[in-house]
Amino acid sequence: MELKRVVVTGLGALTPIGNNIQEYWDALKSGKSGCAPITYFDTEKFKTKFACEVKNYDPLQHFNRKEARKLDRFAQYALISSDQAIQDAALDMDAIDKFRVGVIWGAGIGGIETFQNEVINFSQGDGTPRFNPFFIPKMIADIAPGNISIKHGFMGPNYTTVSACASSANAMIDALNYIRLGHCDIIITGGSEAAVTMAGVGGFNAMHALSTKNESPQSASRPFDATRDGFVLGEGAGALVLEDYEHAKARGAKIYAEVIGGGMSSDAYHMTAPHPDGIGVERVMHNCLKDAGISAGEVDAINTHGTSTPLGDVAELKAISKVFGAHANKININSTKSMTGHLLGAAGAIEAIASILSMQHNLVPPTINHTEVDSNIDPSLNLTLNKAQKREVNIAMSNTFGFGGHNACVLFRKLKD
Repeated sequence: MELKRVVVTGLGALTPIGNNIQEYWDALKSGKSGCAPITYFDTEKFKTKFACEVKNYDPLQHFNRKEARKLDRFAQYALISSDQAIQDAALDMDAIDKFRVGVIWGAGIGGIETFQNEVINFSQGDGTPRFNPFFIPKMIADIAPGNISIKHGFMGPNYTTVSACASSANAMIDALNYIRLGHCDIIITGGSEAAVTMAGVGGFNAMHALSTKNESPQSASRPFDATRDGFVLGEGAGALVLEDYEHAKARGAKIYAEVIGGGMSSDAYHMTAPHPDGIGVERVMHNCLKDAGISAGEVDAINTHGTSTPLGDVAELKAISKVFGAHANKININSTKSMTGHLLGAAGAIEAIASILSMQHNLVPPTINHTEVDSNIDPSLNLTLNKAQKREVNIAMSNTFGFGGHNACVLFRKLKD
């Protein structure tokens, strides 16, 4: 059977550097850091005292008090970003077939704040199991797409992908394939996360995964820099409306880009560490290129997973050099996590959006905070250091990897008729 073409017709974002798409793009191109001291809880006893929080966020601007009490922050972020994307796509809710509209979402953790607070409350009691009746519905990772579908009446496929930090990239790939195969006309996809909590920061600190540069939080996320010491925890959401090209064209939709391929692989190596030679990462990019039916030499830009960890950054760049060969030096490589921090399960979505906007504007956002060259990194690679670079971007790749060895890669192309 002939696969259907899939395009992006709507975008939404709620991030540490901007609460909508325009704010997000303005911050990306200017190299703005979203990192600052944590405001959600007292960090006195924590090794890491900073994160990339969503700024100027008041749930009561989006939900009434009753609604807000029933929603963990990660689900609130999902609803807000998906509403933005649906509005951006100008969907006529009376004209679309809602049985053919799905919601496939990504969340690596889900309602960790709800879980944390309920356990604290229970532990401080007398052992009587007194729990909020919304404890489980607020916490479970699948509640985000459930709430989106309930709000809008979408009755197609509805679920959450959970693959740690690759979650929303996997969600996008699933959405791509459902539409390609003709099962849906439209899928709302993306991811959300809200793990800047005592449990989240404390847990990642226990793994020695987070940066501890408390004296200079704004420059703590420094992918590819020799002095990087771990990732910076972020939060937020990104949403994309994926649509069958013919369906989008028939309704006169604005089209941002075509989704031309997705790849997945596993490191099968270690619970938290990447394979030092990037074997799984190499394979996922090969798989994505093959799925898209393009050659490595056609890729113009790669938004890397680039978390600012000592092992991960080097392994990914090694893999890029192997996959792209001499062409690797002609690609603009960057890591927008230098600005947003690591949004865990939402990372794939907001970074895919950054890749799409790069194509729209022919501008690659910078990898900020780079001051010292790492001798383990090939100096011939263009890592788009510290300043955005103008260039024609026709095909962009977005890489996302997760604990457990989960690797996902998505390719976007400017629309060709």
